Parts: sequence; structure tokens; C-alpha cells
Amino acid sequence: MLMRPLTDEQINQYEKDGYVIIRNGCSEDLIDAFNAHIYTIRSAKEIADWAVPGKTWTDKDRFSTRLFNPHKQDGFSLQMIKLPIIRGALCQLMGDEAVGIQSMYFFKEPGAKGQAAHQDYYYIKTEPNTMIAASIAMDKTDEENGCLWVIPGSHKLGLLTHGEVKDLVEHEHWTHETEGIDLGKQIPVIMEKGDLLIFHNLLIHSSTLNRSTNRWRRSYVCHYVHHASFVGPEHLRFKTPLIRENMRF
Repeated sequence: MLMRPLTDEQINQYEKDGYVIIRNGCSEDLIDAFNAHIYTIRSAKEIADWAVPGKTWTDKDRFSTRLFNPHKQDGFSLQMIKLPIIRGALCQLMGDEAVGIQSMYFFKEPGAKGQAAHQDYYYIKTEPNTMIAASIAMDKTDEENGCLWVIPGSHKLGLLTHGEVKDLVEHEHWTHETEGIDLGKQIPVIMEKGDLLIFHNLLIHSSTLNRSTNRWRRSYVCHYVHHASFVGPEHLRFKTPLIRENMRF
């Protein structure tokens, strides 16, 4: 039976603000098990080819470089992208079944920089535009350890111009930054471990420097589209069904 985790009020909030938080969407036991699983993958003496931090890497990269698309190679990561509560919420928002196209496990260790304000659609074009992101908090996240910041309602502005990153103290240099918007309107998204953040692909969001000396801000971020949507980037065109394989759309 399909879960319907979002209330009418939450659906209205998503349409108005471009995001909604599902509190306690995942149990702490599940989060702890997944964190430990990812740690095992990256702490191995010989890391599997699909999980290496990059072509050239050192030990310091093991738990600083994001793990990209683990759901394509790892069973636990696959089950996390297919969580029934996420599938249900996406179906409520899209009016039909979603499929997964991307997963990323972020470590965000103490001292790690954030990503400048941006819109996900700038990087991932889909037609029709149906993409929604789900971010699972693997740790408590707040202003101290570099939480996400969002501009409520900014998803209604359409795709904005993106340029060079301005604040290289707070943000990584290799990304791009939304232009023509008052970033003073951003508000922090405070989440407890196990909370789920569901947000629109045009929502302007960013993250900041992790100022904590001993707190990580790990997260598992996945992107989804309507099952019939075309995905622009070729490397993301593999669609992961969120339902059993013997079921049809």
C-alpha cells in the first residue's frame, strides 16, 4: 500500500515555499546503520573502484569527498533511495510515481566549506521539469555545522542566472552562484538526525562553512523525477524505480 506521509497542509507548504520537512522520517537505528555502512566502504584498506574519492586521492579524502551515486553499486544505498516514505511523498507531490536519478552521500567534516546559493535545475535539466530532491539528515544540522539555507518561495522565480562564487571563505570555488537575488532572505533549515527535507529543483538553497570543531553534517541527498521525464545529463539518465520490478507504471 502506498504511503501518504504528507498532510494537505504540508503539500500546500511545499507549493508555497518550495520545500517541506518530514520530521523523524527515518529511525536513528537506520541512520546509524547507514552511516556505519558508508564508513566501512570508505575506510577499507582497498576501496572499491566505484567508491574511491577520485582519480588521485589521499587518506584525507576518504571522509571529505562525497560518495557519488552509491545506489548504482551498493544495495544498502539503493534501499535508502527507495525509502517508502520518500516514494509516498513524491507520489503525492507529482501525482504519479517517481524514479531516482542521482544519489550523493556528503560527509561535511568540521571545517568543510559549503556550496554557494544555487538551483539544482541549473545543473540538471529535465523535460518536463519535474525534479524533486530529498535530503536525509544523517546528523543534527544547524548553523554551527553548516546547515542548508533556503529562500522560501524562490522556486516560483524560474531559473536564474548563475555566476562565479563570491565568498570563498564560506563556499567551495568549483560551484556556481545564483545572481540577481537578495541572499539576505535566506533562512536556516534546522534538522534533527533522521529528518527528511523535500525540496523543489528551482528552490534557491546554499550551505555554509562547518564551524564546529567536532560535529559532522552528513547527509544523503537524492534526486528524483517523474518516471516519464527526460533527463538532460547523459550520466544521470539511468532511472531507478522506487517500486517492485514486477509492477508497471
